[in-house]
Amino acid sequence: MEKRCSGILMHITSLPSHFGIGDLGPEAYRFADFLSETKQTYWQVLPLNPTSLISGNSPYASYSAFAGNTLLISPQLLNEMGLLPQQELQDFPRLPKDSVDYPAVIKHKEKLYHTAFAEFKNNISKFEGEYQQFCSDNSDWLTDFVSFMAFKTYFQDKDWGSWPAEIKNRQSVALREFQKKLADQIEYQKFLQFIFFRQWGNLRRYCNERGIQIIGDIPYYVNYDSAEVWTNPHLFKLTKSKRPEFVAGVPPDYFSSTGQLWGNPVYRWDKMKLNKYEWWIQRIKQTLKLYDIIRIDHFRGFLAYWEVPASEDTAINGRWVPVPGEDIFLRFKKVFPHLPILAEDLGVITDDVRDLMKKFNLPGMRILVFAFDESLPYNAYAPHNHIPECVVYTGTHDNNTVRGWFREETSPADKQRIFDYLGREVREEEIHWEFIRLAMMSVANTVIFPLQDVLGLDSKHRMNTPATLEGNWKWRLGSFPISSDIKEKLKRMTYLFRRERT
Repeated sequence: MEKRCSGILMHITSLPSHFGIGDLGPEAYRFADFLSETKQTYWQVLPLNPTSLISGNSPYASYSAFAGNTLLISPQLLNEMGLLPQQELQDFPRLPKDSVDYPAVIKHKEKLYHTAFAEFKNNISKFEGEYQQFCSDNSDWLTDFVSFMAFKTYFQDKDWGSWPAEIKNRQSVALREFQKKLADQIEYQKFLQFIFFRQWGNLRRYCNERGIQIIGDIPYYVNYDSAEVWTNPHLFKLTKSKRPEFVAGVPPDYFSSTGQLWGNPVYRWDKMKLNKYEWWIQRIKQTLKLYDIIRIDHFRGFLAYWEVPASEDTAINGRWVPVPGEDIFLRFKKVFPHLPILAEDLGVITDDVRDLMKKFNLPGMRILVFAFDESLPYNAYAPHNHIPECVVYTGTHDNNTVRGWFREETSPADKQRIFDYLGREVREEEIHWEFIRLAMMSVANTVIFPLQDVLGLDSKHRMNTPATLEGNWKWRLGSFPISSDIKEKLKRMTYLFRRERT
């Protein structure tokens, strides 16, 4: 991220498709073509790990930090592999185009996947070499994950802490018996992971061949109900009964007066240090199979994290617990000499976090919708205070769209500061392009825009509202095609401000 470049934030689930959710099929390639046509360098996505209804379909709350989200598998590409008949695609029910109905998507795509799996087993000789290579290359996590998912289905979706003691505690004899009993379900889960990584790998290569790099998220925490906590309980602060003793969150902030209680189990960094942070090393290696550049969400957790007793109802009564960040990153640097990491450094950031980022040359983030409060002249998010080693966003997936923010979240004084900064008054219909222009003009090497801001969409189209449980992660491009005028304007601005992909 040392050259002037720009890119678009657009999660895979938000792409158009005929199957109720964006996927890795033709529309993903079409979006890559749009990025190439407008001379963009980056496509930023949210985490690609499995999601669940119980966690509100958040990509930041997953059953695994290593596995892929199989809801993103493209039925059309399964058809091209010879695993799904055309009639199955034609018979797929009509689902909403502008949002994701997750229960309906899960129900109907699972039916297609089982059909494809049966065909896969009947024609295994066509794929056997590739399939066996995938299983071998991913053996360090795959066997545990597919067993975890098969067990969850068998135990009626209960969290692993509620499973029978011999399975919860991973007693070898019981594990082998259940794995034998659930062999077909386990093989089905392996098949889905094989297909996901095959389809994603092809899409990523397509992007890379056109000079487009993928930026992807790695959440700092993992879910309690995940394969990783089940297989590595000693690395997390759990009770003797293997329930969380403390959980993660953040203190009161911009988004919530009571803080945010995320509920993830917190790490035992003392235990992780004993084996040179091997679990995190493996996690980064796996993530680099997905992305070219990793954005670490909640980066400040590598210096200190907010720990809350599991019995609390809010995040208010927590405490900061120090983490040996420099030691961790020295280890990372030995394993990954050219560590491609972007630090999410939003919120309350202390000097030691800044020092760690500077020592390891990790760029941080600047959000334009945070720039225009009364501290404007000295506000780090304001364009005149940007530095080359940062990534500027109009907003992120956690923010309102620029247009929605301008309409609903700015005071008359905020608007006046914006007008003074721009040198003229602007209408709501113009504000998104003015913010894109401010970002493009910045000295920051990298600028990223959510697609909603490129299209000038309002607050009905935001992706997530932090500290809320309903209505998030559903937005899709649907009925908002990217017009030739928008493409030309973005391409022209990318050229004018010397951010063209070379």
